Amino acid sequence: MNKKDFRKNIYYSRRLGRPPLRRRVSSDLRSDYFKPQGVPMRNLEIVELSAEEIEALRLKNIRDLEQKECARKMNTSQSTFQRILSSAYKKVSQALSEGKGIKISREK
Repeated sequence: MNKKDFRKNIYYSRRLGRPPLRRRVSSDLRSDYFKPQGVPMRNLEIVELSAEEIEALRLKNIRDLEQKECARKMNTSQSTFQRILSSAYKKVSQALSEGKGIKISREK
């Protein structure tokens, strides 16, 4: 196999994954950004949270649902819900501990 064929095979192997599922996400977010008080946005590093991550935090921490119920409401598997939630916790913790702003992406 030559280099060109090898690159072509890698390209196709990346494309053949299962398409992402559409997850249910609440759209009643009131803000797009959160930041430390007294610091201009232009001086802050930004951590971006997806709408999925915000929804996972809301279901688990605000509504106090079990993880299985949260996953069912978001139309995803329990393991995927756990990955989304872990990612959200990490980003929020980083923003709080390092004084970064949080941007909420509404694309998903």
